[in-house]
Amino acid sequence: MKIDETPRLGALRVYGQMAERRAEGAVGKKRKDEVQISAEAKQLLDARGLEEAERSRRIEALKQEVASGTYYVEAGKIAERLLPFLLK
Repeated sequence: MKIDETPRLGALRVYGQMAERRAEGAVGKKRKDEVQISAEAKQLLDARGLEEAERSRRIEALKQEVASGTYYVEAGKIAERLLPFLLK
C-alpha cells in the first residue's frame, strides 16, 4: 500500500485556482449596494412619525406631572413587569 499526499495536494491546488479566479473577477468589477424600500415599509415609516409625535406629547405630560408632584405609579404594575426578570 502506498501512502502519499498526492490527492490532498491536488484538492488544495484546485481550491487555490478557484480563489485566484474569484480575486481576478472581483478586481475588474465594482459592485454597488442597492436598497429598495417597499410601499408597506414607507407606510410604516410614516406611521412611526405620527407615533413619535404622540410619544413626545405623552412625555411632556409626564414631565409636568412629575414636576408638579401629581405623578402616581401603581406598585402592582411595577411588580408584574419586574417579576419575570427576577425569576430568570
